[in-house]
Amino acid sequence: MAITGLDVAVYTVPTEEEESDGTLVWGSLTCIVVHVHAAEHVGLGYTYGSKAVAELIESKLAQEVEGRDELSPQAAWAAMQRALRNAGRPGAGSMAISAVDVALWDLKAKALGVSLADLLGRFHEEVPVYGSGGFTSYSDERLQKQLSTWVDDFEIPRVKIKVGRDPGRDPERLAAARAAIGDETQLFVDANGAFTRKQALHWAQRYAEYGVTYLEEPVTSEDREGLRFLRDRGPAGLAIAAGEYEWDLPQLADLSSCVDILQADVTRCGGVTNMLRADALCKARALPFSAHCAPAISAHVCAAMECVEHIEYFHDHVRAEKLLFEGTLDPAGGSLRPDPGRPGLGLTLNEDRAQELVA
Repeated sequence: MAITGLDVAVYTVPTEEEESDGTLVWGSLTCIVVHVHAAEHVGLGYTYGSKAVAELIESKLAQEVEGRDELSPQAAWAAMQRALRNAGRPGAGSMAISAVDVALWDLKAKALGVSLADLLGRFHEEVPVYGSGGFTSYSDERLQKQLSTWVDDFEIPRVKIKVGRDPGRDPERLAAARAAIGDETQLFVDANGAFTRKQALHWAQRYAEYGVTYLEEPVTSEDREGLRFLRDRGPAGLAIAAGEYEWDLPQLADLSSCVDILQADVTRCGGVTNMLRADALCKARALPFSAHCAPAISAHVCAAMECVEHIEYFHDHVRAEKLLFEGTLDPAGGSLRPDPGRPGLGLTLNEDRAQELVA
């Protein structure tokens, strides 16, 4: 069947309170939701970014998708890449392509009556997650409550907090986190590029004292030499991770030579089509892969990725997806398991709630 149309809408989800990490403060998330139509099936995809992403989809990408075969998302992906050559593919352009690409794959899976994970072919029946949030704006009590909920209620054996906004207070926050989760739970940290190389090396050594095993973006991901410096000189047992701000495969390939764990975000890096290629990069370099956020999509794609280590079960995205969509997955035993009985992503837009969040 041919694709007959594409709709895009923008929703703003306020956070529960103002939140911050090492380099940014925010009070809401903007979710751009795409629906692709073909006969009786509708594919759903989304990304998080500026409402300008929606304008780009409407002005540049909708015409590239309409009339195409619903069973050939890769061909539509290639056409969208060409269409944005002069408009700019990195950043908003890549987010736009990602959202549409996810919707196209969801459409194909629904047309064939299978879950997206099964359409792609599973390496894994379920994928481990780590609880992520721990914002620098949280009080120690709020931090401990969030972490202990993930560990005790959802049996997630790994959690991550933000660091780097007030480095001098981070040891207190890490001590509070460790007290809440115990000694057996893995503790990760994310600096969001807050440090210089030497600062990051100093704090990496301090973090290791609290049993931290994963340090994300200690320096900006644009500083490839800095990431390589920290990977090679950081404490044993502390993995350096980055990749959430890479927009295409060449960037991910370049970054893969600088980190212990490669990340990518399916709603930023070019959708399902490119996320699967990131698995090949990791396989070629014997690197583990970690998915950044968007757990309702990432669960399906990562089930089809051989090198996946875990998915970021990010507090803000989990909350936004539960508000906007019916059919989101909850962790069981610390993992997300895509339901083979639900075609596509298994998601539908909650129309009533969505109307309250129209941007």
